[in-house]
Amino acid sequence: MIKNVEELKSVAKTVRGDIVSMLTESRSGHPGGSLSAADILTTLFFNEMNINPEDPKDENRDRFVLSKGHAAPVLYSVLARRGYFPVEELNTLRKIGSRLQGHPSMRYLPGIDMSTGSLGQGISASVGMALAGKIDNKNYRVYTLLGDGELEEGQVWEAAMSASHYKLDNLTAFIDFNGLQIDGDITKVMNPSPIDEKFKAFGWNVLVIDGHNIEQILDSIEKAKACKEKPTVVVCNTIKGKGVSFMENQAAWHGTAPSKEQCEQALAEIGGN
Repeated sequence: MIKNVEELKSVAKTVRGDIVSMLTESRSGHPGGSLSAADILTTLFFNEMNINPEDPKDENRDRFVLSKGHAAPVLYSVLARRGYFPVEELNTLRKIGSRLQGHPSMRYLPGIDMSTGSLGQGISASVGMALAGKIDNKNYRVYTLLGDGELEEGQVWEAAMSASHYKLDNLTAFIDFNGLQIDGDITKVMNPSPIDEKFKAFGWNVLVIDGHNIEQILDSIEKAKACKEKPTVVVCNTIKGKGVSFMENQAAWHGTAPSKEQCEQALAEIGGN
């Protein structure tokens, strides 16, 4: 596990490089929302979560569910870099016969706690996992990442109501609030704002942070663990396509793969290993 913030920042750069490289190789996928979530997943997988790549099904492990399943590249990168499968396998993303499908599948890859892709279902599964932990008197924690456009799904709010009702203080949800979805500005498609006030109304402990500031991510995790009898949501203000100038704040990069020339430029801008 990495405790040094500067080292975590370096890993996040590597993760961003992986995302761009694997999408260029596959010529399809979702770069924008994968890049915006890189700092959150890096912090969880390399600093916080109680997980063991050598025993991925340990019943006492912490759980992570990528509710915005289309951002699979960022999850694949952190899993590979944590040792769940060879880093070289990242280049097989979305290819026939690959374990790295367009959306995460728990059938094929170790480290994936729930198959996701249909928006709204991931947070619902996370509530079930957290409730099971309470019933079984387990100490594990459940983390999930949602997209802001995903909040337009009614199922999300049914899950939010259930989590509060059952006082699931072992559940922390991160919202990747980059303001853009495949059809554009979320406020013009189906406005879910104010996100923080909605979750407060549903009985959650609400934190609002800079989703690219690792110190703030770490602090939010500690505050979530200290909160009792309420689930916690961390609304993370992020930038879609973070780290790549021509992708940042551009809805067109929600589901468009870069060319080889664009990949080279992106990797130069990202830096890292």
